[in-house]
Amino acid sequence: MKKILFSLLLGSLVPSLHAAEAAGAAKRPNILLMMCDDMGWLDPSCFGNDRVATPNIDRLAKEGRMMSAFYAASAVCTPTRASVLTGKYPLRFDIRKHFSSARGEYLPEGVTLPKLLQGGDYATVHIGKWHLGGLRLKDFAMRDQSPGPHQHGFDHYLCQREEQPLRGDHLKKRTLYRKGGTCLLRDDKQVGPDDPYYKMYLTDILGEEALQQIRKHHEKKQPFFINLWWLTPHTPYEPAPEPHWSQTAAEGISENQHCFRSMVARCDYQIGRILDTLDQLGIADDTLVIFLSDNGGAYEANIGSLKGGKTDLHEGGIRVPFVARWPGKIKANTVTSELGHSNDLLSTICSAAGVPVPESCHSDGIDLLPLLSDRGQTSARGTVFWQLDLYQNLQRRYPKPKPYATEVVRQGRWKLLALNGKPVELFDVEADISEQNNLIKQEPERTKAMAKQLAAWLAEPRQRYGMIK
Repeated sequence: MKKILFSLLLGSLVPSLHAAEAAGAAKRPNILLMMCDDMGWLDPSCFGNDRVATPNIDRLAKEGRMMSAFYAASAVCTPTRASVLTGKYPLRFDIRKHFSSARGEYLPEGVTLPKLLQGGDYATVHIGKWHLGGLRLKDFAMRDQSPGPHQHGFDHYLCQREEQPLRGDHLKKRTLYRKGGTCLLRDDKQVGPDDPYYKMYLTDILGEEALQQIRKHHEKKQPFFINLWWLTPHTPYEPAPEPHWSQTAAEGISENQHCFRSMVARCDYQIGRILDTLDQLGIADDTLVIFLSDNGGAYEANIGSLKGGKTDLHEGGIRVPFVARWPGKIKANTVTSELGHSNDLLSTICSAAGVPVPESCHSDGIDLLPLLSDRGQTSARGTVFWQLDLYQNLQRRYPKPKPYATEVVRQGRWKLLALNGKPVELFDVEADISEQNNLIKQEPERTKAMAKQLAAWLAEPRQRYGMIK
């Protein structure tokens, strides 16, 4: 009954059934999508970081493929998260900055990745950060107006409550991780003091929940989609449990730097536990694992020579680490410099799962599976766009680069930055990854043509995401 209801909702009943028939005896892969929060392009050591070791992310890279030019849909988190679940530009929903729990903003219901996978008989699980609305206690009584993870297609979820002053207090007191279990929600119900998670460190809670869900659905012989959105290494910077606090100590670093490194190391450790469990259950070869970050690095994150950082549309704010592993399908220990985008994840994952994407989805992404697997050709990329309302404060330890920008147009190697539609910078990012040589004056015709494309994109219709007081 669930399959029929969701298929009808998506307008794709017949394609879903046909996909299942076409799959025949072929085994559908499990899907594990892991996304960190505010992790810089070079924070995993496989991307070149020498500040903290990430042996388990590195293991994914050795056993899979890295994308060195993968981009988040935004330089802040909410818009990218909407992109991952819908395959669309955040601006399609008029999402132009991060959501405020005080205002009660939410992503409207529609076609999402977990709903599509539900139509293919996948168990769908969300664990960790959400930041797409609907996770305040008062939202539960008005689900028709303020959808949460269930309404977007997740059978089960475990998240923190997202309301003020609760979250703000944890941020100010730097207890979001160490007391992260005291404000958990499990399937629209509060986790109480008698729950084993209540006194655990948040990163450990998320790792343990992932292990439980993997084992549960493996025992049921049901393919699973686990959407694991770590909070690490978002502020507040807090000491991770031992041994990772001691292991990341180093002379000459600040307390914040030490906390940041310990948090990354702890998250990597939990990723290792998950990979080991896939091995122990004998399902590693049947599981597509994807790892990325929701936006570029903040504060202590390592972005190398990239310009900007979180809240900024230069490379440091939107270029993120990306690794995909699927043994036997994705060639091991390889790197591609082809452009990837978080809009692509819906089409790519559905392709791997054998689940069709209905026309009603209107995805802005492409299927990366041919690129990742070296089998066939990917669709033509075309022009890519970004929009982000102006944040004048850069979340780094230096001022926000000028001129400011609120939009980006990317066409091949060319990247145009604009402020409210007016071009301000043009870079050849393949030759100038640090964005130092503004070529607007040297390329007036290219600038004009790209600005025209931007104007047309900005004029396209949008769906208002909504706000509940």
